[in-house]
Amino acid sequence: MQSPSTVQMTIISLFLIFTLSLTRKAFLASTGKDPPPRFELIHRHSPQLSEHEATAYSPPKNLSERIRQLIDGDIARQEMISRRLEDRRRRGRIRKASEISHHRTFNGTSNIVKIPLRSGADRGLGQYFVSFRVGSPPQKFVLIADTGSDLTWMHCNHKGENCPKDGLTPPNRMFQADASSTFKTIPCSSRTCKVDLQDTFSLSMCPTPVTPCAYDYSYFDGSKVRGFFANETVTAGSIDRRKKVRLKEVTVGCTDWANGNFHNADGVLGLGFGKNSFAATAAKLFDNKFSYCLVDHLSPSNFANFLNFGNTSKQHIQNMQHTQLILGELNPFYAVNVSGISIAGKMLNVPPEMWHIHGAGGVILDSGTTLTFLGEPAYAAAVAALRAPLEKYKKLGHVLGPLRFCYNDPRFDMADVPQFVLHFADGAKFVPPKKSYVIDADVGVKCIGFASAGWPANTVIGNIMQQNHLWSLIC
Repeated sequence: MQSPSTVQMTIISLFLIFTLSLTRKAFLASTGKDPPPRFELIHRHSPQLSEHEATAYSPPKNLSERIRQLIDGDIARQEMISRRLEDRRRRGRIRKASEISHHRTFNGTSNIVKIPLRSGADRGLGQYFVSFRVGSPPQKFVLIADTGSDLTWMHCNHKGENCPKDGLTPPNRMFQADASSTFKTIPCSSRTCKVDLQDTFSLSMCPTPVTPCAYDYSYFDGSKVRGFFANETVTAGSIDRRKKVRLKEVTVGCTDWANGNFHNADGVLGLGFGKNSFAATAAKLFDNKFSYCLVDHLSPSNFANFLNFGNTSKQHIQNMQHTQLILGELNPFYAVNVSGISIAGKMLNVPPEMWHIHGAGGVILDSGTTLTFLGEPAYAAAVAALRAPLEKYKKLGHVLGPLRFCYNDPRFDMADVPQFVLHFADGAKFVPPKKSYVIDADVGVKCIGFASAGWPANTVIGNIMQQNHLWSLIC
């Protein structure tokens, strides 16, 4: 069997380029000779989560339950995304893409920071966790990896003030701020609080100049967290397993009140686009690059996913394609400029406004959504083209949530599934494996893995569609 790293290198095919503006200050505590850090992404159903009682989910009993768990929050999340993006459009906060996104070339330097990612999170918040160490000495937590938010926070105890509030019980595992020698609160009177952290919902209240800068952060589903900002040291592994790397003065949230869907999480790692996100901070430190690769959610548990900062390899990577991310338009999401879809080599007849980010459409990447949601015109055309060569197979007598077209036929042959291709405006093509859009929903059951987002709506490329590709972003 190939090692996880070998497998990941053979499935790389897509490369995304973007521009990132960062004003926040952070420093490396390691020497220039040390390799950059690395974080592991942990799948929601990974046995590794059982090592963390506070974060563990009930394992699915079978494949059908596994799929139901994965897509359970998709519909609610899509509604939340739509509301948030529509509200952003209505308030007129969209910036011109040309002001904040342009191409830069791959420079081939060798620095790389990696964070292991494994697939998992709670309803509406994501499907992947990250092992995260913060403080001095380091305290270990498992955070939701969320590309849809930019605040990084942990449940926190500071000066013994974390007590049950409003009938809520504090989680079992909290960051003990007083035990860390590098914990430093950000004053509410500082420019950092008043200006830099405004996009991360810092509050204007400032009873004394040294009072910590407070936040009140809301998520799509109505969940909220409250606390205050601080600078801390984050410790990560590296591509050299023998060494650790420390990032100093990283802005984190010390959450002392939370409601909603956080009972199974230590906190959230904000990977969305925004000057205050962890992704922005770490990318700025390591060659202005970060990348991630999601292995098949049905892969053996020893196949790990990694969130990398810096270059992924000194070797030339074959079959790389380049396209441009559109940033700032639909913050905190990463948007891409899509021109169309082809199936079996034929472009679908889809209205161009489906892809126009300045109108009612547009396409975003979201690790927190399992399925891929297409705006209704694209969904109807894609499903019709996919179903045509599959008519000979026996159909399942009922729908499985948003999965409307399923087949229960022992004769089903994936060779009959036509190839789906996503075309980008600059000529790049995303060619996912067929198992990423005709998925196993139960033993002997295959489903067309697209859902309708309605119309008008944004198209969302979910994590199953993103599997088995390296998504590399350059600042």
